[in-house]
Amino acid sequence: MNRQEQKLQTRQRIVDAAFSLLDEDKSLSAMSLREVAREAGIAPTSFYRHFGDINELGLTLVDEAGLALRQLMRQARQRIEAGGGVIDISVDTFMEFITANKNVFRLLLREHTGTSAAFRAAVVREIQHFIEELTDYVILQLKLPRNIATMQAEAMVKLVFSAGAEALDSDDIARRDIAASVKLQLRFVQYGAVKYASR
Repeated sequence: MNRQEQKLQTRQRIVDAAFSLLDEDKSLSAMSLREVAREAGIAPTSFYRHFGDINELGLTLVDEAGLALRQLMRQARQRIEAGGGVIDISVDTFMEFITANKNVFRLLLREHTGTSAAFRAAVVREIQHFIEELTDYVILQLKLPRNIATMQAEAMVKLVFSAGAEALDSDDIARRDIAASVKLQLRFVQYGAVKYASR
């Protein structure tokens, strides 16, 4: 393994360590450089070879969380193309993601309303990317005008994020109930958007 590969591997270890430290009690702003370095198995001084400071690491975590979420929804679209309802598969895929990556989703939720303006702006950017991708997909599937498709996508993302927040620490039965409820709400939104566009 060359030096560049080693450097990338260590950087990823730091990111993974930071994600593993995030839980219901610990936010990005409460995380110290020393504990991240300890969790990653590196000396605190080595941290600075990869990130300027803990805030730069935080922004990287937000970027990675947003990217993971967008990749997940692309996978959902592939599953849809293989056969299945758009809303059902999208919500099921999202709930699977939350169950498997609680800290990733918890980061997006918490920092969206957190104390750091830089983190808040980064999360808003990631959510906006998500809305834009969904808007393009809605236009493609439902042939709606962009302004209505954007409103539909925004409403859907807000509903799904809210359901995700509720499902985060729920048991399997409660999570299934939340998923069923949000699927129905998303159908209302979609039906309303289509009816509104056809006035």
